[in-house]
Amino acid sequence: MKKSRRRAPVLRTAVRTDARRIHELIHQNLEQGRLLPRQLSELMTHIDRFVVGVDGRGSIIACAELAPLSGSRAEIRSLVVSEKRRGQGVGRTIVNELRERARATGYDDLCVFAHQPAYFVHMGFSIVPHTWLPEKLAANCRTCDLFRRCDQFALVTDLDGTPESHASDHSLHV
Repeated sequence: MKKSRRRAPVLRTAVRTDARRIHELIHQNLEQGRLLPRQLSELMTHIDRFVVGVDGRGSIIACAELAPLSGSRAEIRSLVVSEKRRGQGVGRTIVNELRERARATGYDDLCVFAHQPAYFVHMGFSIVPHTWLPEKLAANCRTCDLFRRCDQFALVTDLDGTPESHASDHSLHV
């Protein structure tokens, strides 16, 4: 039996009516201990910061937020791909889209906090000490229940390079 090939998702900026599905995607992945919880009200407030991946039926299968940390730095938050679509490059596509949006907005660099840093290292991010991201510490970390016990890695990429220099063929997929 021939396996059908799924079409790449369409990426778009999220709208208010997407907030519940984004919240569901995040909530479904909390058990794995890889995401921090997000309140629906917070998602609705910042909905225009989210990029969603939509499949051919119009269902949201992935999301991530481009959150400003300072005038020069933005952060990728809440990157999630539905379990059925993992390993197909959807996460990489969203990261590259957020990289381009951050560059177009005028940010100098982009950061992410992750439990599996290799995924982002293969896309041109470098592991750095948490203290190199004081904006993140002030904005989110100090009020987190896991502050000083966090097992996430801080990663940063410079946005001055070309997208091709960050998109290695040695990819790991979400």
